[in-house]
Amino acid sequence: MARRYIIDLGAHLSECDGNYLRLARLMPDHDVRDRRDFRIPLGGAATEVAVQVEHRCRYTTVVTLWQRSPVQAVDETRIKVRLYHDARCAEVIEFQGQRHFEPAYRYPNAKMRQPDEKAQVNRFLREFLNACLAHGVACQEPELAVSD
Repeated sequence: MARRYIIDLGAHLSECDGNYLRLARLMPDHDVRDRRDFRIPLGGAATEVAVQVEHRCRYTTVVTLWQRSPVQAVDETRIKVRLYHDARCAEVIEFQGQRHFEPAYRYPNAKMRQPDEKAQVNRFLREFLNACLAHGVACQEPELAVSD
């Protein structure tokens, strides 16, 4: 008989806390800035990455991160994250258009999600943010026209 997956709540909260800190480093002014664009150099090309604030409230902010690769065979990556400012944690709420992740799934299931799907998407966010922090190069801000 297969063992049922049981979420490790401590590990999950630690992952979300770390992702909050990574996002805060990537976009420290998310409370006043709506978007940040940068590139990650890969060989002779650069992958475009953007962080877009979708919604701000007193205790939460929702941001969407997406990556566009210059390689046509690579699909765009899109991750929506809710930041909980009072708890200082960030959790994936949408990944590639899929939403509402349960802590654990029986397998097999109708959507064919892995037993630890929620943990996997939050780990992916960690790896994605680490790559952005380690290799990302901020795009130049457009210069404002100065009138005489």
